[in-house]
Order: sequence, then structure tokens, then C-alpha cells
Amino acid sequence: MPRTVLVGAQWGDEGKGKITDLIASDYDYVVRYQGGNNAGHTVIHGDKKLALHLMPSGVMYENAVPVIGNGVVIDPGVLIKEMAMLEAEGISCKNLKISCDAHIIMPYHKDLDGADEKRLGENQIGTTKRGIGPCYQDKAARKGIRVQDLLDEKIFRLKVETALAQKNPILDKIYGLHTYTVEEICEEYLPYARILKPYMAETAQLLNEAVREGKSILFEGAQGTLLDIDHGTYPYVTSSSCCAGGAATGSGVGPTAIDRVLGIQKAYVTRVGGGPFPTELRFAENGGEGEEAEMGERLCAAGHEFGVPPGRKRRCGWFDAVIARYAAEVNGLTDVALTKLDVLSEFDTIKVCTAYECDGKIYDYFPMQQSVLFHAKPVYEELPGWKGIDISECKTYEELPEATRNYIEHLEELAGVRISIVSVGADRDQTILHGWDR
Repeated sequence: MPRTVLVGAQWGDEGKGKITDLIASDYDYVVRYQGGNNAGHTVIHGDKKLALHLMPSGVMYENAVPVIGNGVVIDPGVLIKEMAMLEAEGISCKNLKISCDAHIIMPYHKDLDGADEKRLGENQIGTTKRGIGPCYQDKAARKGIRVQDLLDEKIFRLKVETALAQKNPILDKIYGLHTYTVEEICEEYLPYARILKPYMAETAQLLNEAVREGKSILFEGAQGTLLDIDHGTYPYVTSSSCCAGGAATGSGVGPTAIDRVLGIQKAYVTRVGGGPFPTELRFAENGGEGEEAEMGERLCAAGHEFGVPPGRKRRCGWFDAVIARYAAEVNGLTDVALTKLDVLSEFDTIKVCTAYECDGKIYDYFPMQQSVLFHAKPVYEELPGWKGIDISECKTYEELPEATRNYIEHLEELAGVRISIVSVGADRDQTILHGWDR
């Protein structure tokens, strides 16, 4: 049975939720391996769309075991609210397994996250201010508090006391914020233990036993390749390993047990927050003019590219094959799911970036040097579009217009990875399987 890693292959918001929801029912286990409630995806339950932030998509299917791996950072209050929401919708969380080794987001993590982002001013990274980064910082510094610590009040109190000795002076003296007492935090967090204890497990052992038994596992990534702490556009990244390699470290399952890596890409590119974006079609308010601003607005409107806070426009740009090749390499992609292809029905012609130019040099690879990447200009090819043709009702690859098929096949050629899933609309049934073996 296959064991598959699903990763975002751009800057996040690629449509991972839809694809995960589409294929999760085929797996015995569905595992979140990194990130926290800074992630979010939508799943379908009957005629309702439900937003999940921490819970793996496998919770939607009785046959699947949803697992929150050791690489995830958990806000217990958020997780419990999400579980209650699901139970209220008639979706049981009884099969949920939570790694004892996952780290816990504490109140001071959220305070410090917001305060530090405010301090950066115009150089803000674009954090969600949910404490994700500071929690990972404590983990790396070996000062973190783990899920298992909730089970022993003595240990929990000692770790909180040690943490507050460092955090309170920073909160008070540097940021002028509220400080915490041990009792204050224990009063909030220790009751979480009673709720979460039945779900705590040695998940690495559980998953490796599943591998030995030939069970199928879907490793569900959050964010995207270009937001990876090591391989993304640093420092405009998240604090965890979003790439396929993170599935091994974030779950305890070795890389040789993984059979497939499915990368999710939009048929164009979007980004939230600051950082380089070579193919960006800047909006007028961001300095764009003429055709550039017009194309950006059209992509945004047609793709409904609005994030959080409500109404905030995502930065939009043409498909970037340089990024696609890079994502294929660092993740070891075996397959690609191409989403939002229907959005491009708005355009007479479609541009694809095949390389970058900077100071007279052409880069056909993704340059990690900021001195290059921040000044890189896209080298475009222009392809015929299929404007005015509604592809959202196409059920097979052959039904797609010739220009659409040519676009898909050209992207395959440029990235060197087969596009085995094509999304032509928001609904689950608006998906064409083109070589994806379920």
C-alpha cells in the first residue's frame, strides 16, 4: 500500500485542502507532521464546508486514523475547540492520536509573536501571531514544554516556572506586556490534560507498526516549499520543515518508507506577506501600473484570492517554472496536482516564467542569494489561452480544450514531473485524475 507525502509546492494557499480531502479516504492513517494552527484547510462534510487548522483530514473518515505528529506545535485550547466543533457536526474524533512529543504553544508564545512582529514594522515577516515561531524557538533551544508534560503536574509546574523566569522579564521590560504566574498558566492548561489524555500516544511507534503491517499513510503537509525554514525564501518563511523531508522528522517514519510525494501547485502563483516574488503582478496600491496591475487584479478577482483578515488580497503572479523545478528537486516530487486551472479561462494569452534575469545573468535555477532573488526579473514564454471556454464541467483530460492540455503538458516538461491530478473548480467532483493511482 502506498505511503504518500502531500506538500505545497509554492508559497502556500495552493489548494492542499481540496486535494487532501479528495484522497484522504484512500488511506488508513492521515498524519500532520509540521506547523500548527497557522495552517488551515477546508474539508467537505455533506453539504457543509468545515475549516480545520490542527486536525488531520483523516478525521472525516471512519476508516482512517488521524495523527498529530511530533513535528507539530499544538495550541491545546484551539485543538479542543476544533474537536468540539467536529463532534457537534456528527464527526467523531475517537480515532485521533496525538504525539506525546509534540510541543505545546503557551500564552507567552502568542504574546511574544505579536510583539516581535510589531517591532519589525515595515520589515514584518507576516506571522499569524499565533505563537508558532516562538514555540519552535523554545523547542530548538531545548526549553519547550511537550504534550506529555501535561500528564505530570510536578514536571509541568517546574517547566513553566523555568520558562517564566526567562519570559516574564522580556514581556515586561522589553515589550511592556502582561506577565504570567505559574498558577495562572496551570489553571488554564492542566484541565487540558484530562481532555487530551485519551488521545495521547507514542505515535512514531504506532506509525512504524502500521508500515510493518503494510498500511497506507498520507503525510499531510502545511504551508509550502518556499516557506520552509531551510529551503524557503528566508527570513520570509515559517518556522518548520514544510518540505517532504519534514514528514520523516515530524512523524518518526523513515524516508525509505515513503513511496510517493505529491506536490500541489496553482496554475498561477500567489503569496501572502512580505518577501521576494519574481512573477508578481503588483496591484496599483503596491506600485503596479498599466497591464501589470490590471492582470494582477484579474487573477485576484477570478481566483477569489482573498485571505485573512477578510478582504486582504493575496499577491498574485504568473506560473513560475523555476519554482516548480526547485520544488520538484527539494521534495523529490513524483506527482503534481495542478489546482485552479479554471481561473486562467479569463485570459487570451498566458505567461509562464522559465528563468530569471539579474544583472545580465540568466538563472534557470532558483537562486537562494537574496542579492539575486530580490532583484530577479522573470523571463517569460507566452502561450495561447482558452478565454471564454468553461472547463469547470470537464470530467476527463480529453474533454479539456487543446490549448489547456498544451499548457498542462508544457508545465510538465518545464518542471520534469507529471501532472496527475487537475482541478478545474472548487468542488471535489471538479477534479480530473490523469495518471493518479488511487
